[in-house]
Amino acid sequence: MVEAYILCGTPRTGSTLLCDLLASTKRTGYPDSYFRRVDIAEWAEAWGVPGPDVTGEAAFEAAYLAAAIRAGKGGTPIFGLRLMRENLEELSAILDRIHPGLPSDRARFTAAFGETLYLHLSREDTLAQAISLVKAQQTGLWHVAPDGTEIERVGQPKEPEYDFARLRREVLELEGYDKAWNTWFAAQGITPLRIGYETLAADPAGELIRICEALGVAAPDVDTIRPGVAKLSDEISLDWKRRYEADLAPG
Repeated sequence: MVEAYILCGTPRTGSTLLCDLLASTKRTGYPDSYFRRVDIAEWAEAWGVPGPDVTGEAAFEAAYLAAAIRAGKGGTPIFGLRLMRENLEELSAILDRIHPGLPSDRARFTAAFGETLYLHLSREDTLAQAISLVKAQQTGLWHVAPDGTEIERVGQPKEPEYDFARLRREVLELEGYDKAWNTWFAAQGITPLRIGYETLAADPAGELIRICEALGVAAPDVDTIRPGVAKLSDEISLDWKRRYEADLAPG
């Protein structure tokens, strides 16, 4: 029986859309980035977990893990976690301190979370992914609802500016992270359920139902599934793509 799932992704692969869909079922946990280092202190405060300066590092990590599992279950039997590739080693190190002596990341995750399904979120068009990421970083706008209402904004609104060098760095880094996920899956003997951004964006209900089936959970009626996040791609995105491809072309 599957007791947990981990959304293994890279930025701008539809993880927020998928987390929202999974939480909306009320059956498949409440996935979020509970082990993103920059957010841990905020999560701990929200959950009432005393900091390491009060309890010591080992006691804090154990209490934080227990609180994260409760939050990730959201009152359901299944724990959900979103994990970006750059946070993998840090999470594994935390779990190694809590469950020492285990031979692999997979063994540590199983000890902490139970039988786990791994979902690999990826995006075919890495350039579009990089454009989406750079635009979000520049403008401060990360997510909007289908009606255009802002869901997540970080910082004051700013106009996006095309930057070939920055886009090139992001394309290469995102490709590297995705390759690193596949290398890790192979090393751990994991066959993930693969979720493509393009398919998820085109048929979110179908992908949610497929995941529910893999989890052994009754899927919601397709007519009741309402995606809460909309795409941010626009004419600026298309213009940047044309300019990048022109700048990348030899001669």
